[in-house]
Amino acid sequence: QDMISPQPMDRLVCGDVGFGKTEVALRAAFVAVTGGKQVAFLAPTTLLAEQHYQTLVDRFAKWPVKVAEMSRFRSQKEITAAMKGISDGSVDIVVGTHKLLSEKTQFKNLGLLIIDEEHRFGVRHKEAMKQLRAEVDVLTLTATPIPRTLGMALEGLRDLSVIATAPQRRLAIKTFVRNEGNGVIREAVLRELKRGGQVYFLHNEVETMENRRQALEKLLPEARIGMAHGQMPERELERVMRDFVAQRYNLLLCSTIIETGIDVPTANTIVMSRADKFGLAQLHQLRGRVGRSHHQAYAYLLVPEIEGLTKQASQRLDAIQQMEELGSGFYLAMHDLEIRGAGEVLGENQSGNMLEVGFQLYNEMLSEAVKALKAGREPDLLSPLSVTTDINLHAPALLPNDYCGDVHLRLSFYKKLATAKTTDQVDSLLEEIVDRFGKLPPQAQTLVDVHRLRVLSQPYGVVKVDAAPAVINISFRPNPPVEPMRIIELIQKNRHIKLAGNEKLRIERALPEVKDRVQMVRDVLRALGQPVKPAASVLPA
Repeated sequence: QDMISPQPMDRLVCGDVGFGKTEVALRAAFVAVTGGKQVAFLAPTTLLAEQHYQTLVDRFAKWPVKVAEMSRFRSQKEITAAMKGISDGSVDIVVGTHKLLSEKTQFKNLGLLIIDEEHRFGVRHKEAMKQLRAEVDVLTLTATPIPRTLGMALEGLRDLSVIATAPQRRLAIKTFVRNEGNGVIREAVLRELKRGGQVYFLHNEVETMENRRQALEKLLPEARIGMAHGQMPERELERVMRDFVAQRYNLLLCSTIIETGIDVPTANTIVMSRADKFGLAQLHQLRGRVGRSHHQAYAYLLVPEIEGLTKQASQRLDAIQQMEELGSGFYLAMHDLEIRGAGEVLGENQSGNMLEVGFQLYNEMLSEAVKALKAGREPDLLSPLSVTTDINLHAPALLPNDYCGDVHLRLSFYKKLATAKTTDQVDSLLEEIVDRFGKLPPQAQTLVDVHRLRVLSQPYGVVKVDAAPAVINISFRPNPPVEPMRIIELIQKNRHIKLAGNEKLRIERALPEVKDRVQMVRDVLRALGQPVKPAASVLPA
């Protein structure tokens, strides 16, 4: 539907590791190519680009579709040929790493941009991609969106789809945090090798990797060990990965180069050395390299000493251990959003900044602005949250202790009342309170009246209602949406109502009872008729 619609698609597909996001991308690419457009497929690492390339070539083998790859696995000659093909339109799909974003790449007719593992690209790269595409459909795939993207999706600035169902016969990955020791390593690796599987051993320090390899050879004479890291020559890295897929090695000693998207169904145990050094999304991604078929998979997170971890590291390891079940990437990203803040909508910061105003207020301000723009008016930046009407009835308005004892409940009711937008919402809250705690005491009745008045008077542009027993003042904002004639009629008919200044009505009448004062304000507002809708200002295109 998105691709057919006239406006460009910008959809974020959030599915857990191994849930088939690539499959969605392949279908989208097929739609674009059959529609005569080119597809750019952007991957964060060479290994992943290579793998997508193989998949695409296999899947499109029966169709007249030309696929090219641009990464350091390709010679300069091949890359030049690919560039030429992209610009003259003979290449339909191009898969590549950041090389795709270089100035030299000119597309003849780009229709779809697929970004895999979006959290691995910085905001600048994403902006560079936006330059590629004023009119291009964009499909972003990720298991653990960065806070900024997730924030934008939740605020309705981007479309979000979640793939929540695991493929059939898929099992959750069993995760253990252990102190690092030869016994644990040997047991973990042998258990996997004995059932004919393969193991990833993650050691993220290239300098000491050779030492680790020798140690592993001593500890595990049964294993055929291959090594893979980003500083190896391209051809060798390609060869090692091909051999690992073909099962010539059964233990791959590697750096985090395998983090994204590598799919080897027979590898079902991953051992991570110094797991306390990785971030949440990274741990989740790395763990997702195993358990990609119907075998039970195991992830061992090894740390030097469980007691000596920093607070944040142990929080991360706890989170990853608790989030074992399938489909937890989205929840992990939510944790991340809570820990680090939502970043900027228009700036480069991917996290932070939200704590200055608090999450609730930030979201309200943003949704006000988004709502205004969608309705075609310019958001009012000077009073961003059409400031709530201030209502003072000169009487205590609260839920008393002896009526509702639990502090948390009281706070939650106050919050719900304060955020109610219509009288119906206030009424249903009133029902709930009465239902739970019995008949309202006078203070609680006043509280409900305050919020009813607030909701009633907001459309009239009322800023403040000050209702004292002897005199009531109703203040309006400049240019309120009320017909001036109505106000003049009201003052002419009622001797006790006067205009005090430009924006204030003054009602001089002694009303000792709170409910009479509330009724008076309501009658006056009702007498002003229906609020006039302001004409929507047309935004410049």
